[in-house]
Amino acid sequence: MRPYLTLKENGTAELIIKKSQFICTLARTETEAEAKAFIAEIKTKHRKATHNCFAYMIGLNDEIQRESDNGEPSGTAGVPILEVLKNLELHNVCAVVTRYFGGIKLGAGGLIRAYSNATSHAIETVGIVKKVVQTELALTVSYSAFGKLQNYLENKQINLLDTHFATEVTALVAIDTPQVKEFSDQVIDLMNGQVTIKEGQEKYVEVPYELYQN
Repeated sequence: MRPYLTLKENGTAELIIKKSQFICTLARTETEAEAKAFIAEIKTKHRKATHNCFAYMIGLNDEIQRESDNGEPSGTAGVPILEVLKNLELHNVCAVVTRYFGGIKLGAGGLIRAYSNATSHAIETVGIVKKVVQTELALTVSYSAFGKLQNYLENKQINLLDTHFATEVTALVAIDTPQVKEFSDQVIDLMNGQVTIKEGQEKYVEVPYELYQN
């Protein structure tokens, strides 16, 4: 498990370029079968369109990369769509750009720009998230110490998943896995050792991409 970028959600956006309508529909797809099913769905929805060009990237190492010009001149549609996905370092995504011809030919360069811009515009509209690997930690403290712990978590903007109230209070948090030891040491120091920390499972958590840009 390692961090990676992907779409925030599925979505659609469109551009009008020299009277042609370019509709880019995006989806998160974990497998090639999901990507193919999504493409088939869009082709059915826009069966009267002039073209339904696509590209998809599957796998954290981009093990599967596919693209199609769907009748446009070779290299003017599928490859530009794929290049946008690559340049943004997105994984497990599929983009279908539907074109309804408006009567004005764009030429090879114009088509490349149109399909690239349609894809970029849609991704900007939908947004990007970073899926980071976090580990769940259960922090158990006394009722009298909970306020201090709660303030610390809020100030550090720690992802608080849940709180259990029993004979003591247990705060369930999620910490980026590489930071678990450092965080645990800080909490132990903060609470003067009066805390029990139990490490749980690793899992992917989605965070706004902007928070992780330097």
